[in-house]
Amino acid sequence: MPRIAYVNGRYVPHREAAVHVEDRGFQFADSVYEVIALMGGKLADEVGHLDRLERSLKELRIAMPRSRRAMQFAIREMVRRNRIRDGMIYMQVTRGTAPRDFKFPSKGASTLVMTLYPASYDIPARKAAVKKAVTVPDIRWKRRDIKTTALIAQVLAKQAAAEKGAYEAWMVDDKGYVTEGSSSNAWIVDKKGNLITRPTANNTILKGVTRSALQALCKKEKIKIVERPFTVAEAYKAKEAFTSSAVALIAPVVEIDGKKIGNGKAGDLTCKVLDLYMDYATDEHRRQERWNPK
Repeated sequence: MPRIAYVNGRYVPHREAAVHVEDRGFQFADSVYEVIALMGGKLADEVGHLDRLERSLKELRIAMPRSRRAMQFAIREMVRRNRIRDGMIYMQVTRGTAPRDFKFPSKGASTLVMTLYPASYDIPARKAAVKKAVTVPDIRWKRRDIKTTALIAQVLAKQAAAEKGAYEAWMVDDKGYVTEGSSSNAWIVDKKGNLITRPTANNTILKGVTRSALQALCKKEKIKIVERPFTVAEAYKAKEAFTSSAVALIAPVVEIDGKKIGNGKAGDLTCKVLDLYMDYATDEHRRQERWNPK
């Protein structure tokens, strides 16, 4: 299998891919990123991910490095050159290269890099997997609605989870409410069968593209979603729990902080939501849902 990366218009061997030492993404995390799942050769939620990329860039006043159409062509060329049908494509846009200065450079072009990695989307295995989560304080900055590469708080959270044998860390605000996972949105199912997830108001979380699609899919299926904050104590007592993200998809969470959730297995509604999403994501003829920050 070839390993080809994309750097500012050039397709290069992965081991040779590099940006300048004074690239602002390297020096300041002055950059944003997106990850798109590739399932059976189809780019899942590509439209939504590009919507969110454009919005993140606009919020940071970073210029789009290419037109959307040109980026879509480059993404497909990456898929073709790497000869991967199941994987994930990572794209990052920085403000570009300039002498180190906190202020924006007066001139310069954005940097665009892309890499493609293999991934498995074995749905029965995902449903059967035992995923554990732990809770950690949410120490991130206040603009969590922007998908920036400044991820050190999430790195520390994910490491804390790994050291406790868990898959994910659910971050908790100063009032005891779950915000989201270190790399996912957090969901619980209450005793009445309602899906509960934190609202995206006030920039307190990043609205996931997968989450956005789930909202549309559940509305069509008349599955009730309640957008409200929920506490850690409420999560402990939930009937079901899961996370949503671009590559992990809908991942059942069966234990939080050592406390078993439900019967300790993937719940019925969690499995139904996963099946709904997979039917949507792998249907080549289905219109992709748009993403919006609301």
